[in-house]
Amino acid sequence: MEPLRDDDPTTIGGYALVCRIGDGGMGQVFLGESPAGHQAAVKVIKPSILDEDTRVRFRSEVESLRTVYGPFVAAFVGADADADPPWLAVEYVNGPDLRSFVADYGTLPLVETASLGALLAEGLGTVHEAGLLHRDLKPQNILLAAYGPKVIDFGLAVLAERRTALTATGFVVGSVLCMPPEQARGEHQLDRSADVYGLGASLLFAATGHYPYEGRTWQAVALNIEDPAVPPDLTGLPSELRPLVTEMLAADPCARPTLPEVTERLVRVIRGQGLTAFQAKRRLTDRTPELALPQLPPQPSAGADTVPPYTPAVLDVAAEEDDEQAPAPEPDEPDDPDGPRPVGVRPSAPLRIAERIRAGYARGARF
Repeated sequence: MEPLRDDDPTTIGGYALVCRIGDGGMGQVFLGESPAGHQAAVKVIKPSILDEDTRVRFRSEVESLRTVYGPFVAAFVGADADADPPWLAVEYVNGPDLRSFVADYGTLPLVETASLGALLAEGLGTVHEAGLLHRDLKPQNILLAAYGPKVIDFGLAVLAERRTALTATGFVVGSVLCMPPEQARGEHQLDRSADVYGLGASLLFAATGHYPYEGRTWQAVALNIEDPAVPPDLTGLPSELRPLVTEMLAADPCARPTLPEVTERLVRVIRGQGLTAFQAKRRLTDRTPELALPQLPPQPSAGADTVPPYTPAVLDVAAEEDDEQAPAPEPDEPDDPDGPRPVGVRPSAPLRIAERIRAGYARGARF
């Protein structure tokens, strides 16, 4: 995250912008805060990629996104395709993306990788059932939260895809490192298997820290992806995951497994390690670091020049009294000199507060 720049807007769609989360070819992403304090990730779309035809498609995508809900998909919050600039707001996930996590903390072990894949496959399935594809699944679009992974940026790659189809035939959209061969060739009629490939590439990265194909330029990477004679690099991938990931990265889309099959086989890997799927998820989330939550600075009340002095409340006084050592009562002579001796017990702060209130009413307070 970084502070807002001088030329950044301060509000978008009713959200006060707190800071920059990131930026890319489609625009900037800001952390926004509603008047009531709800935080959302606000993506401001560059007007240059939206002609009128694409705005129509954006509206259609937004309507589809409204229907998508699942525990592993960042929830839709709001959007306005007719605004200047257009914007889309989704649930803010307070966690690192998978690429940053691997760079900072290292690769994931076998069980955690399998759990990540099973959970993401379920999340992708929810979106596919709503008639949407991701088209750009990659480690940067997988966020690791304290309660599980979240997929972000659904439906946005199609906007750039539509734009390039009108202006530059064969232009490639998406992250080439996780791109299936059919997408690298510039084909736009993609199906669910394209997201299966992206998931396989992301799982390979989670477990090994590298992608199926790498090179000095994106063109070199794309050529290797398109060549069926060049197999993906699975160096370092645990043997338990190798057969499934190999199928997920198949050059032929029809040879890739479905998302339910991916989930089933990854759960089988987890059980082979003597764990349940829930236990594996707990191991995954236990690795997720807690990030500081940025927020807007407090705004002073209208007309308030000074902060009123602090006056301790009854609860504060009682709490302070708890910090003092209560004097031990004089012990009686025990009948059994070897038995347990009495210990002084003092009422807790809430009980003493209740006693004070009852005493006040007993002195004639009206009900």
